[in-house]
Amino acid sequence: MLDPEQWLPLLVVVFTFISVLLLSLPSTFGAEIRFQKDRDPVKPRVQVVVLGDIGRSPRIQYHALSIAKNGGLVDLIGYTRSQVHPKISSDSRITVHGLAPAPDFLRTNNKWLFLFFAPLKVIFQTLSLYYTLGYRTEPAKWLLVQNPPTIPTLLVAQAICFIRNTRLVIDWHNFGYSILGLKLGLTHPLVRLSRLLERTFTAKATAHLAVSNAMVRVLKNSWGLTDLVLPLHDRPFPEFQPLEESQRTKFLTQCPETAPFMHKIQSGNMNLLVSSTSWTPDEDFSVLLDALVSYSGLATKAQPRLPEILAIITGKGPQKESFLSRIGALTKAGKLSRVHLRTAWLSIGDYAKLLGSADLGVSLHTSSSGVDLPMKVVDMLGCGLPVVGWDGFEAWPELVQEGINGHGFHSSDGLCTALASLFGDEKQQLRRLRQGALLEGRRRWDDEWNAVAGKLLGLCT
Repeated sequence: MLDPEQWLPLLVVVFTFISVLLLSLPSTFGAEIRFQKDRDPVKPRVQVVVLGDIGRSPRIQYHALSIAKNGGLVDLIGYTRSQVHPKISSDSRITVHGLAPAPDFLRTNNKWLFLFFAPLKVIFQTLSLYYTLGYRTEPAKWLLVQNPPTIPTLLVAQAICFIRNTRLVIDWHNFGYSILGLKLGLTHPLVRLSRLLERTFTAKATAHLAVSNAMVRVLKNSWGLTDLVLPLHDRPFPEFQPLEESQRTKFLTQCPETAPFMHKIQSGNMNLLVSSTSWTPDEDFSVLLDALVSYSGLATKAQPRLPEILAIITGKGPQKESFLSRIGALTKAGKLSRVHLRTAWLSIGDYAKLLGSADLGVSLHTSSSGVDLPMKVVDMLGCGLPVVGWDGFEAWPELVQEGINGHGFHSSDGLCTALASLFGDEKQQLRRLRQGALLEGRRRWDDEWNAVAGKLLGLCT
């Protein structure tokens, strides 16, 4: 047995270590006073988190703007590679906290290198996110986090909520494991582990917001979530509005991608088609390219001839360069003689004007889970732009009504047939779909958010 002179120094070291550890935990000072329910007239502070580029995460930006608009204080946390919404930059109630990006060597599209570097990247992201949530921001009443990505976002969020007595709300726009499955396959052990962790880390949240009714059903029935699960559909923000003809003419004249073709578009000899993408595996743009090749051949032979198409694809992402290479090869081979393809990266304002100026929108989103919905279609409908889109997933009818505001397809041949039908027939079908799109576009983000998330967070009555 050790005498006191031997174990006393050891106790001092142990207690010193524990004291330092406790003192270094994220501060909760002032949280109890600030969050006294129904007593404190000050609106709550909310941490809004996306483990992605804030500027390319419109839904998470809309959350931040709505919270601030209704008097809440917002710490908006994520990567700052792209420009954020101008209203976020000018709002004193919103503070943007940029996460440190992972080193370049940890980012790869190679399947085998991904398996090696992924754990290192997760460790880096965990430390960066924990430090930002725990030490760079004040205690918050609510932590609203976008899922996916699940790992390590939800693990860190749960830890911070436990330490700071914060209430966790998970905003589901898809399932993390299903997106990982696009790269590795749904039967891969890492995908199965991802699904298990996703279910485990989401079980203790205070509430859940989901982008579709179909997703709500899955979360309740298949995932067994018994806490509050609410549908919060994406709706267009105020920027996405129909354009007057004078506004359309002005934009077509000034936009570099449309200016050379302005007179053909206005005369009806060319139709403007728009699609947007992050150039990721859940959008197969070979379907669009194959359809446009078929349309070009059909338009050359048809009597009366079908109009030419100017197709503008907006966005940035990993598969863009290979797509551009294919366009170049097909153009050189003369297979796109009646089609002109352009890519663009636009500000929110110019993107909204492009949609308002277009004749038809195209969505290639195939949905890895079957229950998410593409926001790009929401924005198109907000501008009164009819949509044709891949309809082979469960949630699609919640957004597009067949023959009323759009059409579905599930092959390149089906898309080609839709284009020929809508751009022929003196465009009578297209005009009917535009009326349906204008009607659907009247449903706005504020109306949806205030009634669901606003009430949940105690910001709206």
